[in-house]
Amino acid sequence: MEKILESACGFGARRLTAGSVRFRLWAPVQETVSVAFESGDLLPMHRSIDGWFEAVADVPDGTAYRYRLADGLLIPDPASTGQCDDVHGASVVGSGHYVWQHPEWLGRPWTEAVLYEVHPGTAGGFCAIRDDLPRLKALGVTAVELMPVAAFPGRRNWGYDGVLPYAPDRTYGTPEDLKSLIDTAHGLGLMMFLDVVYNHFGPDGNYLAAYAPQFFRDDVNTPWGPAIDFRRPEVRDYFTCNVLMWLQDYRFDGLRFDAVHAIQDQDWVEEMAASVRSAIGDRHVHLVLEHHNAAALLRTSADAQWNDDGHNVLHVLLTDEDGGYYADYANDPAAKLARVLSDGWIYQGETSAYLQAPRGEPCSDLPPYAHVLFLQNHDQIGNRAFGERLTSLAGVAAMDAAIALQILCPQIPLLFMGEETGSRTPFLFFTDHHDALADTVREGRRKEFAGFVQFADPAQRERIPDPNAVSTFTASFPQPDAPDRFEFYQHLIALRMAEIVPRLPGATSLGAEPIGPKAVRARWMMGDGTRLTIITNLGPEILPVDAPTGRLLFKTAEAAPMTAAYLEDAA
Repeated sequence: MEKILESACGFGARRLTAGSVRFRLWAPVQETVSVAFESGDLLPMHRSIDGWFEAVADVPDGTAYRYRLADGLLIPDPASTGQCDDVHGASVVGSGHYVWQHPEWLGRPWTEAVLYEVHPGTAGGFCAIRDDLPRLKALGVTAVELMPVAAFPGRRNWGYDGVLPYAPDRTYGTPEDLKSLIDTAHGLGLMMFLDVVYNHFGPDGNYLAAYAPQFFRDDVNTPWGPAIDFRRPEVRDYFTCNVLMWLQDYRFDGLRFDAVHAIQDQDWVEEMAASVRSAIGDRHVHLVLEHHNAAALLRTSADAQWNDDGHNVLHVLLTDEDGGYYADYANDPAAKLARVLSDGWIYQGETSAYLQAPRGEPCSDLPPYAHVLFLQNHDQIGNRAFGERLTSLAGVAAMDAAIALQILCPQIPLLFMGEETGSRTPFLFFTDHHDALADTVREGRRKEFAGFVQFADPAQRERIPDPNAVSTFTASFPQPDAPDRFEFYQHLIALRMAEIVPRLPGATSLGAEPIGPKAVRARWMMGDGTRLTIITNLGPEILPVDAPTGRLLFKTAEAAPMTAAYLEDAA
């Protein structure tokens, strides 16, 4: 079969010919650097005036190496494409020889996306996810989104403590295993997405400050430490090359960018996106942001943004919770849900009381499919003290109604692993830190909840699971508690693919309004001129609502709570 060419990258160990490998490291505060092979050999590197070190050696695939700094410190390659073991150890010269079985795959349009978010660790690793793909295809999802796979310290992690962005973590499998997963998905007609983290590095295993402190700003701090300095071209290139590696070498169909609002220089997003569009050619490749409602970036650079506003108001309507950031959504939530369905976001420049700052930009001109709508995801479950899923917090009938709204409305739906079988197991925050860092993470996790009434007593905070305990990780494996949910999701997704997706390109809102304390009517003009109407009532009160004209597509129940969707032919 045809071999896909690997992307060019100016960082790390890259094979130039069948024999030679070029090693390249940006270490501007170092005067000397050597490649230290695990065999014991040292290869001095040539230093350029701008702090780049380079050397070429004839070494085979699988060669283990680190860089030796002037003071003798041995560090992994910051652009390592694979590690022998953990992030503190040796990096490995990759092969790049995977033979793709489906090189003709060009992806699918964004409007066809039905996303399924998976944590690779709690799903059993790359090979286990690959083996589960036929079941996910039968469910009807069209895209599998992996939580971050960048190498992290220890044996278990959410993925947001990654320190080697180019290296898939060994606990999930080899780079070849990941490519096999993606290749198999393409053979089944499924897209593969990856969550990437470019706003910070994890607290353990990041050596950049020892040889390239210029990678970080000394005037801006974030919750994770000094901000990454995206003003520097070397830093921009480091992350843009990483984006291109995932899209070209691994042939992912899209990336989800974590907390882009925490990147100080937003123009990098536009620059990166332009590089992607230029390099990818005729493949469908999709860029999705997590952001504080940045409409401008969706007009110029990205396909969509995760719709936190949509989740938050639906969560309030389903659970009546109003603590923490949910306080921003507790007042007149039906009107706020109507704004989500009409415009996409609730906060379009208004001040968030929780953030104590204005949030968002006007977005009513964006298509509805510029927003990814979810009822649950890793953050919204895992950031709870006990990781409860909605199956433990909301009634079945109200959940049915919310699921139908999510799947049938013109925004892009995202499911979190386990939703499709009604899993009630928690998804907790877990790590594998040790010694003082483990204590810091454990106590920091518990202090996060000190402001909540139910955790005012320190003894109650002690009940919050220790992120570093193995039991916290194993408790987070999804278990099927209501297998019949699979057919419910399956039917709704099939209905979406048959009736909504073909009409989605060009769809626009015709407005939405509250019709009860927890009820909303929303209408859209679809791309083919038909009109979609969805009536959702997440409360127990039965409302006297006239049925819209048009064909009934689906109805969850005759009485409240319920969702009903109607499609009216073009005039």
